[in-house]
Amino acid sequence: MKVLFVAAGKKSGFAPFINEQEYALVQAGQKVIEYAHGAHGIIRYMREVPRLRDVIRHEKPDVVHAHFGLTGLMAGLAAVGIGVPVVVTYHGCDINDAKLRPFSLIAMRLAAWNIFVSKRQKINAYGSESNAAKAKKGCVLPCGINTQLFDEKYVDDAWFDAKFGAGDKVLFAGGFCIDVKNPALAFACMEELEKNGVNDVQLLELRGYTREQVVTLMHRCKALLLTSIREGSPQVVKEAMACNCPIVSTNVGDVEERLEGLGGCFVVGEKRKENGEWSHESREQVIQQLSEALKKAIAFGRTKGRERLLADGLDNAQIAERLIKIYEQVKK
Repeated sequence: MKVLFVAAGKKSGFAPFINEQEYALVQAGQKVIEYAHGAHGIIRYMREVPRLRDVIRHEKPDVVHAHFGLTGLMAGLAAVGIGVPVVVTYHGCDINDAKLRPFSLIAMRLAAWNIFVSKRQKINAYGSESNAAKAKKGCVLPCGINTQLFDEKYVDDAWFDAKFGAGDKVLFAGGFCIDVKNPALAFACMEELEKNGVNDVQLLELRGYTREQVVTLMHRCKALLLTSIREGSPQVVKEAMACNCPIVSTNVGDVEERLEGLGGCFVVGEKRKENGEWSHESREQVIQQLSEALKKAIAFGRTKGRERLLADGLDNAQIAERLIKIYEQVKK
């Protein structure tokens, strides 16, 4: 089968998790070609439509698989009248962000099949759990992980020790400059941890590293801390699971489902205001809960996250098999 992958990207390709999904499909015997665009803003996305339309006509793929809602809208419009089915994967912000959701809703109508990376995201897209259950051309399918890449044999202890020195390290699930990752809550958690007598623990920013260095970080850090305001199905959580790294997270995306009953992992927090902010009272409570959970996670040691990940069918090879079934279904 010939699949045209469409997503935002650069000369180096797509985001790592999309590249790795593509690689898994190729390993499974599919032919995948790429259309990487650099569009920003709805006007530039629409300008890409005729160019993508020409590519679809020239390449004659069996299926177009677009990643993210705006790209899905672009692909859906480009494929109108050509007879090539479009599959769209929605990753989080495209549904969770009120400004982007309307474009994703149009993409959903144009697509032959819609993939949501979490149950919560699918419910948000359709407006209610009952509507989501009735949807006839959509499913929940998280992006997978290349578990071979996140193997302990690739850990570079010398690099880690030289760069970070002694003391326990906690890995923050993103860059400190990304507001949606809520770094202020993570810093507050670390301050509370120190007040409770847990000293010499450094919070490391997950930004600017190679994939190989990320593997080392997740194997060597005592825990992963995710404090995001919203997520879809965060890859960083699954990557940490593949490294058997303890995880402490706010209750966003599908994190609760991924970590349910997994020793050494904790999900904190219930509800936020409609604008995504914690109320003052609940925020203080969450800080306390996060710090207590982080203390337990640091003391826990390694988890059985990798075992759970494989049992849940979230290795990229397993996800590729499910994608191929979707492609075969829509191209009939």
